[in-house]
Amino acid sequence: MDEMAYEEMVDYRKMYYRMAGAVEDAIRLLIAAQEECEEILLDDREP
Repeated sequence: MDEMAYEEMVDYRKMYYRMAGAVEDAIRLLIAAQEECEEILLDDREP
């Protein structure tokens, strides 16, 4: 592979890791929200 072709290639690894990190952040955010809602539900049920 010549140098010019290499420079024109997209860094798919960098894009993959960026997307994977964003997905992980989103999942953690959703889990935290779910846990907070569960706590609210449990607190509301206590007499």
